[in-house]
Amino acid sequence: MMNFVSLCDMNYGFVPKKSTDFFVKQKIHKLPSRGDVITRLPVFGSNASENLNAKTRSNLRVRPIFCKSYGDTAKVYQEEEIPKEKLIWRAIKLPMYSVALVPLTVGASAAYLETGLFLARRYVTLMLSSILIITWLNLSNDVYDFDTGADKNKKESVVNLVGSRSGTLAAAITSLTLGVSGLVWTSLDASNIRAILLLASAILCGYVYQCPPFRLSYQGLGEPLCFAAFGPFATTAFYLLLGSSSEMRHLPLSGRVLSSSLLVGFTTSLILFCSHFHQVDGDLAVGKYSPMVRLGTEKGAFVVRWAIRLLYSMLLVLGLSRILPLPCTLMCFLTLPVGNLVSSYVEKHHKDNGKIFMAKYYCVRLHALFGAALSLGLVIAR
Repeated sequence: MMNFVSLCDMNYGFVPKKSTDFFVKQKIHKLPSRGDVITRLPVFGSNASENLNAKTRSNLRVRPIFCKSYGDTAKVYQEEEIPKEKLIWRAIKLPMYSVALVPLTVGASAAYLETGLFLARRYVTLMLSSILIITWLNLSNDVYDFDTGADKNKKESVVNLVGSRSGTLAAAITSLTLGVSGLVWTSLDASNIRAILLLASAILCGYVYQCPPFRLSYQGLGEPLCFAAFGPFATTAFYLLLGSSSEMRHLPLSGRVLSSSLLVGFTTSLILFCSHFHQVDGDLAVGKYSPMVRLGTEKGAFVVRWAIRLLYSMLLVLGLSRILPLPCTLMCFLTLPVGNLVSSYVEKHHKDNGKIFMAKYYCVRLHALFGAALSLGLVIAR
């Protein structure tokens, strides 16, 4: 974010400290049109400034500045420095790893409901493998967005932070290899071919979402892929793996399991959708036609509001039809205030890039709490 400093005259090339030092020509200038060039001006960069006396120079800021062109005059901005610790925290995206834990935990709870089993060692192995897969998604996404220019000005991009595209890509591939190895080993141990196929489908969704030559996220298809990967594919696969034992290797895919996976996929997709609000200009500049680019933020806020309503409407229907156990319905409805918070926050701040950035984190909170409530309800229903 840039903070307004003052007005300066393009012909003089310096920035006054006080409003009384403004050097602005007395005429009306048009406001800049969208896309005007941001120009870096050197202080004392013109001959005229050399004639200023020492007293006047003492009132000047001797450092580079940024000016947005207004014809002969300019509006000057100073870049706000974000602490590196904060950038690293943003780059790690720790809250986002809930998208690895929620499908796994809901799948484990569904398996417990159906079989009464909880395989702790297998759960831990799958958790670590899932975290590695999400790490691959995050790192490779930064690499390929760097390639297209989408992350050119994104300070919290891992590539920009470490200064190495190849190193980031190598870390991503290593994470993918280790994560897939853990998933395959667990699937073979459980002797469940269906789970292997479902997990392979989930990873394939992640690949075509962001990796060349597909990059389907640039066509606005990220949300359907996210829904399928984390919902029906991953959640169902974890259910199969965590319910399989030497006595029971072929678990039934009941309505309770499938409906739970649909709810998980829905809340996960909402996180991705809300992450586009503050990136509209950057996405449009590189030809990334996300849903927010196509709809605009106002219609996007409308979609979020109705998505929250749809989520709890589906929950009510599934509960009344007894597809979901009653404890699940009741527990999940306790998260309604968080859902309303997401809706109202997006509706209020969708035009403010500085604040709407937080919308995805509110969605993460909803996703995590909804998933925890759903899991607890499945366990109680046992």
